[in-house]
Amino acid sequence: MLAGAKYALLSQIEDPRFKIAPHSSGLIGYKAGAALSPEGELWDDSPRRDNWWPRVERMRYILLFVFWVAWCVVHSAMISTTVVRFVSGRLGRASRFYRLFFNFIALATLVPIVLYGRSLQSAWAFRWSGATLVVPAILLAIGMALLVTGARHYDLLRFLGLRQLGESASGIGLTETGHLDTTGVLGVCRHPWYAGAIALLWVGHLDAARLVTNLILTSYLVAGTFLEERKLVAELGDEYREYQRRVPMLLPIGFLMKKSIT
Repeated sequence: MLAGAKYALLSQIEDPRFKIAPHSSGLIGYKAGAALSPEGELWDDSPRRDNWWPRVERMRYILLFVFWVAWCVVHSAMISTTVVRFVSGRLGRASRFYRLFFNFIALATLVPIVLYGRSLQSAWAFRWSGATLVVPAILLAIGMALLVTGARHYDLLRFLGLRQLGESASGIGLTETGHLDTTGVLGVCRHPWYAGAIALLWVGHLDAARLVTNLILTSYLVAGTFLEERKLVAELGDEYREYQRRVPMLLPIGFLMKKSIT
C-alpha cells in the first residue's frame, strides 16, 4: 500500500499541474494554484473553479451567438416582402411609419448586443501585424469607397424611413427613381453597401467575441444579398436577370482585373 502511495506521488511530481510541499507527515503533492495553510494543511479550491468556470465562459459566448442569430432573424423577417405587404394591407396610410419603426427596432436591439460582445474580454485570436497590416488598410479603403459611392445612388431619406412619411405607403426600394440603376458603382457591383459592410467587418483585430460576431454578420449579409436578389428578380424580371449576367453581386472581380491590366 505504501509503495502504491509513493508511486502515485511520483506520477504527480512528473505532472506539471502538481507541485510538492513539506507536510508534517512528509511531502505532499498538490495542484498548481492550490494554497497551503500555516499549519501545512491543503486548501485547494481550484478544482471546483476549473470545473465550472470554463462552462460559464462558453455559455457567455453561446449567448452572444444566440443573440446575434435572433437579431438577424428578426431583422430579416421585419423587412421581408410578406411582412411589409401585410403591414401595408392592415395599416393603410399608417404603414408609411413602418420603415422608421423598423430602423428604430433594429438599432435599439443592436446596441445591447454590441455592448454585450464588447464586455467579453479574451485574448486576441488574431492580430494584424507587420506585412499583414496592408490587408486591413485595403479592406478599409474598399469598404469606405463602396459605402460612399453606393450612397450616391440610394435614397438615404428613404433608407432612414423619412421620405415615406410624406407618402401613402411604406415602400421598399431604396434608389432615387425606384427603378433599376446600373450607373456608377452599380455598374461594377450589384450590392455595394453589403460588400462594403463585409469588408469593414474584418478591418480590426479579432478576439473570440469579435470572431463570433463577424462570422455571423458576414454570413447574414451574404444570405441577405441572395434574398434581396430573389426579390429584385421577382420585381424586375428579365431586366434584372440581364443585369445579373453583366455585373457581379459582391466582388467586382472583372472591374479590378481590367484596372490591373490597364
